[in-house]
Amino acid sequence: MYKKQIKILDEEIRKIVKNQEIGQEKRGALKGVRVHKFHIEKQLFLLAYEWEEDILKLIMVGSHENYYRNLTKYYNE
Repeated sequence: MYKKQIKILDEEIRKIVKNQEIGQEKRGALKGVRVHKFHIEKQLFLLAYEWEEDILKLIMVGSHENYYRNLTKYYNE
């Protein structure tokens, strides 16, 4: 990632810290996981996370293509 992209990602993570429920809560195999959607330039990115007590646990960030398939595979390992 480029510095500008990293800066945007950092800003989005700070938004999650300020508002834990900013991301959409998932169901089924991904229950307990939230996914926050945001754009870097014109591309849509998704950031999966969950909270364990007061700790933000980042799970995966990536573009939309095959995101949920890969997230489910990773999360269930």
